[in-house]
Amino acid sequence: MLQQTRVEAVKPYFERFTTTLPDAKALAVCPEDELLKLWEGLGYYNRVRNMQKAAVEVVENYGGQLPADYEKLLKLKGIGHYTAGAIASIAYGIPVPAVDGNVLRVLTRVSADDTDIMKQSFRNQMETLLEKLMHGSSDRNEKNVFSWMEDADDLRMQVYHQNLAGAFNQALMELGATVCVPNGAPLCEECPWKDLCEAKKQGLIGQIPVKSKAKPRKIEEKTVLILRDDDKVAIRKRPQKGLLAGLYELPNVEGSMGQEEVVSLVKQMGYAPIRIQPLGEAKHIFSHIEWHMTGYVIRVEEPEMRQQVQSGSQKDDLLFVNAEDAKEKYAIPSAFAAYAKYMNIFLGNEKNI
Repeated sequence: MLQQTRVEAVKPYFERFTTTLPDAKALAVCPEDELLKLWEGLGYYNRVRNMQKAAVEVVENYGGQLPADYEKLLKLKGIGHYTAGAIASIAYGIPVPAVDGNVLRVLTRVSADDTDIMKQSFRNQMETLLEKLMHGSSDRNEKNVFSWMEDADDLRMQVYHQNLAGAFNQALMELGATVCVPNGAPLCEECPWKDLCEAKKQGLIGQIPVKSKAKPRKIEEKTVLILRDDDKVAIRKRPQKGLLAGLYELPNVEGSMGQEEVVSLVKQMGYAPIRIQPLGEAKHIFSHIEWHMTGYVIRVEEPEMRQQVQSGSQKDDLLFVNAEDAKEKYAIPSAFAAYAKYMNIFLGNEKNI
């Protein structure tokens, strides 16, 4: 839940999610639409789908408890090295690293390492070095695991022999999140490693870590439609693969359309537009693309569907549902938030088209 989202923003989602689904068994059997609705607003919906797949395996193979084994954790759907390391060390005291962006920032600064932290090979290297630092077996006892560390034995003694692997990982993450911060000036004078930090000594704090620039986002223009028929509003389910897979959305088409074009489009869809109201422009940013949107709310009428519409019906890929139900029961991604708030808008019967 915390991916790309602040802790304070996540708290109500976490409380609602864990209240509704208090254990792995409840998560494993939760209907998908209900699951996605609980996750609505957090984005990255594949995460919660993977969580459910992992929960099914945990219930079937491990009695509903996450296994106390790093390699077995890695085999669960959606769990990578960082999450497996965090669970193994914090929950079970297993001396394995948990390397996230905060940890990488601390390690690159303290060693003045200008390697691109986006490279997976570098992350793997840091995990290997930390594992050597944390491990207690004699074949891994190296005095200088990191070049800036004169003697690792004392730290290793605490991490391994005093069973503090979880505390060590959490301390590194917290150091990066609150002291060796990514944005703005780091609080070097509060850092316990300030006397060891090579980046500080060499005046390189502002240049490290090195992070390759992301590719420019692709811009896509869309026209979003709120189709209203009495107290019903049209939604549709997105394909099961691709962006926002399997979620419900407001009808939309590629390109930026003017009012007359929208009226013509609605007629082509088989609906009789009665009134139309522009809703202005909005933008939503994904990690790799940007949607630049124009929105309209349109009151429509289709006599041959009237009986069907009263109870909710589907024509082609559109599903007409009660406007309140659309908000409360269906997972509509935040990409449409700028327009979804208008789903309850009511346009009169008098024609303006």
